[in-house]
Amino acid sequence: MLLEMNGITKKFGIVKALNNVNLKVASGEIHAIVGENGAGKSTLMNVLSGIYPYGSYEGDIIFDGEICKFQTIKNSEKKGIVIIHQELALVPLLSIAENMFLGNECGTKSKINWDETFKKSAEALAIVGLKENPHTLIKDIGVGKQQLVEIAKALTKDVRLLILDEPTASLNDTEAKKLLDLLLKLKKEKGLTSILISHKLNEVAYVADSITVIRDGSTVTSFAKSEGIDENKIISAMVGRSLTDRFPKRDPKIGEICFEVRDWCVDHPVFDGITVCDHVNFNIRKGEVVGISGLMGAGRTELAMSIFGKSYGANISGKIFLNGKETHFPTVRDAISKGLAYVTEDRKGNGLILTESIAKNTVSANLKRIVNKRGSIDFDLENKYSVDMAKEMHTKCASVHEDVGNLSGGNQQKVLIGKWLFAEPDILILDEPTRGIDVGAKYEIYCIINEMVAQGKSVLMISSEMPEILGMCDRIYIMNEGKMVGEMSGAEATQEKIMAQIINSGK
Repeated sequence: MLLEMNGITKKFGIVKALNNVNLKVASGEIHAIVGENGAGKSTLMNVLSGIYPYGSYEGDIIFDGEICKFQTIKNSEKKGIVIIHQELALVPLLSIAENMFLGNECGTKSKINWDETFKKSAEALAIVGLKENPHTLIKDIGVGKQQLVEIAKALTKDVRLLILDEPTASLNDTEAKKLLDLLLKLKKEKGLTSILISHKLNEVAYVADSITVIRDGSTVTSFAKSEGIDENKIISAMVGRSLTDRFPKRDPKIGEICFEVRDWCVDHPVFDGITVCDHVNFNIRKGEVVGISGLMGAGRTELAMSIFGKSYGANISGKIFLNGKETHFPTVRDAISKGLAYVTEDRKGNGLILTESIAKNTVSANLKRIVNKRGSIDFDLENKYSVDMAKEMHTKCASVHEDVGNLSGGNQQKVLIGKWLFAEPDILILDEPTRGIDVGAKYEIYCIINEMVAQGKSVLMISSEMPEILGMCDRIYIMNEGKMVGEMSGAEATQEKIMAQIINSGK
């Protein structure tokens, strides 16, 4: 056994994030850790990697037969334990090679050996299958390639145990499979041991040799792939109940067209001559969930942001109709005031203020609801509404006065969606609404979507998860290279039909 974690208990104040957790990982295996958002998965890995130092937790870490008392992440890296976080730790304006050896420079204390740096970088990139020049800036490569750079970076540190926290959360299916195949290749050719944290159970079933399920900070069960990986069994262990259907049933009651976009054109805000949305047309009806499917870079997010108060793009043209009347959203405030809301895919960058409380984030898009007759904030109302929303969203937190930055990624997503529900929109645009969220929390969000449309409101859903689009949408638009290239009903849509539309439009 390469790694044993015995009786790990970790507290934050009075909150017990981990309670007597046990984990065993054999040498040369890929071990998956699954659980709901806030279950303690990332906290456990932060204990293992020394981010939470010895003395701040109870229990023992035994690595390669030796009890370890890591005080810093440097201590764990010296043992060959390397963690790659969900939020990538790369510097955009530095080259691939500079990022790979940042803090671990080749050369002497007084001088960097650049020849050796670029040579070793090229060797590590070749192992992970990246053909990029090591001189290329990080900002000039996509997220999928950045993940591979992180793995190449780990290989330069003589990694023995690689920890990946939600590595495919921001990747499309093709990029995700490439990364997972790389893990299998490194296991086979180099005997690399990996710990994979993921909410995507199909990926877990594809690569994992064994699985540990954590719920509410405690170990629920562990089992090997040889025992059979049953997704329903994993879900039941994760959420403490069985989910008979991943997508809640809904009886659609679809009304008249309430929102329409015609001939919408958007140019790239920085690079002249690049059109990101090219004469796009679509509409949404009352009580309808409409999906936009497409590959990464199709222009879906750019379309949504440009509509929402022109928060993205240049030379924007086209017409927007609200309940049959032409309207304009020159600013985000105008869009919100006319019943539009946009849940961004970038919750940490554009969606939430991480250094502010759950309460302040919840009310931030609709402050007029908590302003009293004197024109000042009614903090009792702020507290009441935010507590009610946290309960509705099943947000795991000690208090609504806790900073959002202290929450898990999934619970941050719940706060973000709650913030826009508090704005009482008629049309809710959801951009990758369940990214990084466990199956139980996804189901809760799907139920909220169904409740909205049952009230006659409308939802536009952008998602890279094909089962989500097929399972939730009444009608689906297909987007590719900035254009709408197809439309079909949810009943007739299949993954094969959607992909065929995308492929045929590119010919």
